[in-house]
Amino acid sequence: MYAEKIQFTKTEIQLVKFIFKHFKDRHNARQLARMLSLNHAHVNKLCDGLVRKGLFVNERIGNAIYYAFNHTHKSALHFMAYLLSLEIREFPPWLAVLLHHLKKFGTCIDLGCVFGSSIRKRDFQDIDILLIYAKARQREVSKIKGSIRRAGLLDKPIRYVEMTEEDALKNKENRIFYSMFSECLIFHNAEKYVEVIQCLR
Repeated sequence: MYAEKIQFTKTEIQLVKFIFKHFKDRHNARQLARMLSLNHAHVNKLCDGLVRKGLFVNERIGNAIYYAFNHTHKSALHFMAYLLSLEIREFPPWLAVLLHHLKKFGTCIDLGCVFGSSIRKRDFQDIDILLIYAKARQREVSKIKGSIRRAGLLDKPIRYVEMTEEDALKNKENRIFYSMFSECLIFHNAEKYVEVIQCLR
């Protein structure tokens, strides 16, 4: 394999993550360019390249070519888990204190994400957090939530969405859950995020 076939640009990584997270939607290059504020011709070229690299598959419908993540390629899934594990570095600076506190959940949850306006803009009303964990861990999770509240270091309210993995799978047709799950930043266990998406597809 030639080196240029396995190197990825920042824009390619942006496209891969977007397509993977928005697993229920079909996107052509023009739509991707509009949603991500990118040049259409450049996106078209990059998507074709990602097909050759094994990360995307494509399908022609009429005159348009639609792209999806290659969920059958095990190496692509491992690569995706690695990329998503780095999202903890992408949290905006105004959530730095929150991120420090969220690490306390690491021993008792299966997956943790932040979604909503707080990850997009500094001027937000509350912080939305998704926690997926086993019912047996509920007491531990409640204690950590209490310690974060008592610390008083956050000036915005935190709203938790808590569920088991089974609950998440039951919501696979729920558009609100899909929006929440696809528009998030992961702070704990990207591997589980990839695994859950495989089941939600």
